[in-house]
Amino acid sequence: MTGFGKAQGIVGKMTVNIDVRALNSKQLDLNLRLPIQFREKEAEIRQEAGKILERGKVDLMVSIVGDQHEIGSRINMEMARQYYRSIKLLSDELNEQPSDILNMVMRIPEVYAQSEQRLQDEEWKQLKALLDNALNKADVFREHEGMALRDDLLTRVEKIAVFIPELQQYEDERVALVRQRLKQKMNEWLESDKIDENRLEQELIYYIEKFDISEEKTRLIQHCNYFRETIISPENTGKKLGFIAQEMGREINTIGSKANHASLQKMVVLMKDELEKIKEQLNNIV
Repeated sequence: MTGFGKAQGIVGKMTVNIDVRALNSKQLDLNLRLPIQFREKEAEIRQEAGKILERGKVDLMVSIVGDQHEIGSRINMEMARQYYRSIKLLSDELNEQPSDILNMVMRIPEVYAQSEQRLQDEEWKQLKALLDNALNKADVFREHEGMALRDDLLTRVEKIAVFIPELQQYEDERVALVRQRLKQKMNEWLESDKIDENRLEQELIYYIEKFDISEEKTRLIQHCNYFRETIISPENTGKKLGFIAQEMGREINTIGSKANHASLQKMVVLMKDELEKIKEQLNNIV
């Protein structure tokens, strides 16, 4: 599930933007980008992000509106000269002339030296409030998406459950066709006057086992009910729902292999289609 959050506010004399983007992941994988003014608070910021979002592949960017180097930093002139000379020497050696070497140098973080002024307690409170605002927005966004995903999964499971009792109308028709075929076969055997009773019994048992899908329907209903119970559980249920979906697939496939009837096969295809969509959506749940 994805999540987005954004906040802007004043921290001391700076206008600060915070952007959060979260993607689905089983653990917290935080990619953090901070201006040099806030580097000292990196550990606290990571801890705060983990506390609110808990998991996900998260991109968290904190930026200062305007030139982020204007406040609390100065140019390291000697470092800038060294980078300039090195780039100029390399460009001459490779016979490549960059259009603006100075601009390249000014983009190098080491060219700027952080002033001795540290982030004050009040400034950290302001920054933390902005951070919590952005993180909570991302978490709420993710929660809403999760609820929409849950509703979609329940709708698709309900469609599968509705198909199960509808199978009965085609089962009755199928039984009539099987009975007709058996009668025809029996008449052929009677005419031949060579009836093998053991073989006849085996054939009857074979037809009964091959065409009876009552157990598969019962188990499929149970799996649908278990899926509904599990998805509303407060626990992390993604893997368990995946296992239930696999069991649903087994029962649907068995019904399909026993169907031997065009309309039954069509309903099996419809159930499989809904189940495939469920499996795709489950990839977004951890």
